Amino acid sequence: MDQKFNLKQIEEKILKFWSENSIYKKVVQKNSKGPRFKYIDGPPYTTGAIHLGTAWNKVLKDTALRYKRFQGYNVRDQPGYDMHGLPIEVKVEEDLKLKNKRDIEEKIGVENFIELCRKFALDNLDLMNKQFSRLGVWMDWGDPYMTIKNS
Repeated sequence: MDQKFNLKQIEEKILKFWSENSIYKKVVQKNSKGPRFKYIDGPPYTTGAIHLGTAWNKVLKDTALRYKRFQGYNVRDQPGYDMHGLPIEVKVEEDLKLKNKRDIEEKIGVENFIELCRKFALDNLDLMNKQFSRLGVWMDWGDPYMTIKNS
């Protein structure tokens, strides 16, 4: 057996196994009658690809939630995303090469700018969901809370 240890290959195999066998869903179902443990995710801004600090933060949260699951808790694990405010606006302004706030009104229009910010945030939400899933983080990725929604 002259196989070299290939972490990427092992990682992909585990993620594939979890996905094909619905392991997350099975764990959620198994613990559905257990005592409740509610977790509210402190949301990252959807300003682009996750960085090391965001990844580290989410992995630490995932570790705590897994510990509770292993204890039999019915864990509410809804991820969240901060999708409004200055960080999003600044990124969109940079993408559009706007020099100041007046450019928004004169070159783009406020309503168009808002829609561009919304699209930017939603596109990055999809990217970040995929990246967190790739890290092996177990959360309810199908039902994140988003600060751009009123619910």
